[in-house]
Amino acid sequence: MYHDRELTGMILHSPRTRPSPWMVRKHALRARWLAPLVCLEWLWEWAAFGLSNWAFLEVLEYLGTFSVLIAVIFYFSESGDRVKLRHYQAWQVINTAQGKGGSGGRIEALQELNQDKVPLVGVDVSSAFLQQVRLEHANLLRSNFSSADVRGGDLAGSDLTLANLNTVNLRDARLDHARFANADLSDADLTGASMVAVDLSGAMLDDADLRNTDLRDAQWQLIRSIKGANIAGVKNAPSGFPAWAIERGAVDRATAHE
Repeated sequence: MYHDRELTGMILHSPRTRPSPWMVRKHALRARWLAPLVCLEWLWEWAAFGLSNWAFLEVLEYLGTFSVLIAVIFYFSESGDRVKLRHYQAWQVINTAQGKGGSGGRIEALQELNQDKVPLVGVDVSSAFLQQVRLEHANLLRSNFSSADVRGGDLAGSDLTLANLNTVNLRDARLDHARFANADLSDADLTGASMVAVDLSGAMLDDADLRNTDLRDAQWQLIRSIKGANIAGVKNAPSGFPAWAIERGAVDRATAHE
């Protein structure tokens, strides 16, 4: 019975065996010096025997189990409110730091919102320090990343339609399959970025640094303007793109100051 109680992790209030009289226990002793210890154990056995017949303890156990059940129910019923509070706090971090340099906790806040599939439409993180931020498949429509430091960031598959990315630093960023339709990428630093299969329809790339950028399968035919952009060392350039870009004012310089 004792082992069963240990395995179930519960107190089973079944009647216990009545302890033997003290004289019987005392005569069974092999050493007299053990008497105090055996007496103490014998007293606890009587206490356990008495409590095992007390129905009040069984009621208390049932109430304890019931209270745990109620707590679990309340926990899950309030989960939606906790998520809303977490989102509110994340937006508060982002909005409070708006227009300021540094991170200010915005990297974690943005990532948390995006992981919960919260649209980041119109978010303003201009001038923010967002190196290594992970915002894959984010909805960043009309967002403002102007002058932000997003080096090494991951915005693959994100929608940056109509976004302000003027002078943004996206060096070595992962931008594969991102949508930059009608976005302002003028003077953006895209050196070494991966822009595989990006949509640049209507995008402005004036004075952008595209050195060593991977443009494999990029949708470039409808780029609005590319005057002054540096396309030196562009990787996997789509057929016809280099000549088209040079014709519209792009340059091919190995170094930015050449």
